[in-house]
Amino acid sequence: MSVAKGRSSGRSMFWQLFTVTVVLGGLLLLAGGFLLYGKQGTATTVESVATTTPIQAEIPNAFAGMHISGQAAIVVDLTTGQTLYAQNADTQLPLASLTKLLTIYAASGMLSPSSIVTISSTSLAQDGESGFTEGETFAYKDIARLALVASSNDAAEAIAEAAEAGRYSSDEELLANAATAAGLSKTYAHNGTGLDVSTQVSGGYGTARDVAKLAAGLLKKAPAIATATTASSITVRSTAGVAHTLPNTNPDIALLPGVLMSKTGYTDLAGGNLVVIFDAGIDHPVAVVVLGSTREARFTDVERLMHATLAHFAGLTGLAGKPAA
Repeated sequence: MSVAKGRSSGRSMFWQLFTVTVVLGGLLLLAGGFLLYGKQGTATTVESVATTTPIQAEIPNAFAGMHISGQAAIVVDLTTGQTLYAQNADTQLPLASLTKLLTIYAASGMLSPSSIVTISSTSLAQDGESGFTEGETFAYKDIARLALVASSNDAAEAIAEAAEAGRYSSDEELLANAATAAGLSKTYAHNGTGLDVSTQVSGGYGTARDVAKLAAGLLKKAPAIATATTASSITVRSTAGVAHTLPNTNPDIALLPGVLMSKTGYTDLAGGNLVVIFDAGIDHPVAVVVLGSTREARFTDVERLMHATLAHFAGLTGLAGKPAA
């Protein structure tokens, strides 16, 4: 067995055991509540017990003692808007390829799914190789999915050019307008790829809180594009029928339970960034963002926060029947 396969198998087994533990824990809490408060014919309700007994205070904080490598992080319950965990969540940091979320958010408000995006010489000059040729054309819905799944700089630049055409004078103007529309207070970008402009200037900046809001906004605005990031690879065809297949830049995507979308980012200035939105229950999306980690630790950072999130909901739904405010 290869190291990669062993790692994947180990993580998969861990997730299975963790999920079983969480479910059993919730059932035991529920059963304990019935035995403690429902015996001897008492008419006490769960709600009245909660008002007279500090039940929530007895439940340990699932995020207590959390240690991650990232400089900043946030966990947001997108159903209630509650911040479950925050570490420097409002500190502005380089976004790297998370900037592509803003590019696709901007373009999705201007281009239709069938709009044609052309690969230019400028887009081909971006770092990285996606296998495109100059003049090749794609439907927006296809190249946008590839831009996010494979974090293609060529694709992101071509999309920014198509979205700008006749409306904006630069990437910066396009992206500033999109940031305002998305309600992002501390996010701005110099280009549509997130690539470092120089050794001192990043292609985009933002906060963990803004990234959570942006990812949630994109999932709502362009779900077919955003949810494509849950696949291990992406295959799209140009309008001429040429197939392009690239892997997901999140190698652990298949191991994440209930994942709804994912986006990676990495540059020298930014370090390792990652945002994941996953379903922590039935139609209960939660956004997890880590900024300023390392290339490898961003994945384990997010997994730790996801584990804690599941434990949080398992513990706080025991007797009260709903997450605590």
